[in-house]
Amino acid sequence: MITDPAIPLPGYGVLYEDEDLLVVDKPTRMLTQPGVGPGKDDSLITRIQREWPQARIVHRLDWDTSGLLLIALNAASHRALSIQFQERETEKTYIAVVHGHLHRPSGTVDAPLGPDRARAPRHLVTPTGRPSLTHWEVIGQEGPHTRVALHPVTGRSHQLRVHMLHLGHPILGDTLYAPPEIQAAAPRLLLHAARLGFAHPRRGEAMVVESPVPF
Repeated sequence: MITDPAIPLPGYGVLYEDEDLLVVDKPTRMLTQPGVGPGKDDSLITRIQREWPQARIVHRLDWDTSGLLLIALNAASHRALSIQFQERETEKTYIAVVHGHLHRPSGTVDAPLGPDRARAPRHLVTPTGRPSLTHWEVIGQEGPHTRVALHPVTGRSHQLRVHMLHLGHPILGDTLYAPPEIQAAAPRLLLHAARLGFAHPRRGEAMVVESPVPF
């Protein structure tokens, strides 16, 4: 599961840098931050901190999700950017390929999510969960599958994966939630954080950074 820190990261790159922040492109199958347990010390933030020791995580992506991550380079920017995420003032677009064909061009999943305590680390739709909202739109059909743009309003763990499963359209390559044949339909989880919009923490100007979809 954990990559060798001596090996260069495929797809890793700094897409934007200034004195306050970085926007980086996380490859699939890498932890955002160190995990719990042996063999989980290596992560994207530990690698970034070799060059920027002051770097702090603002938000996270799952191990197998690729794409854009915002990194703060000082306490003030970390505080300002974190507030934007907490207040849902950021714009986030993910691209995914899901199993099957959706019957409408766009829609919304409004379904509360909570931990699946019998099958950790999975999550599930449950009436006792936290409010969770995702907007989606169809980009195009690809054989028996559909490429979609996903716009999460909330930021719950595994939100996009569970919401698409809830619709009956699991994401290809999802080893946590998809049936075996859909897991095997792709060499990785086909979920990528492709667009991130936010206000610069010092200057206040609107910023948008995009990452090419690798699938």
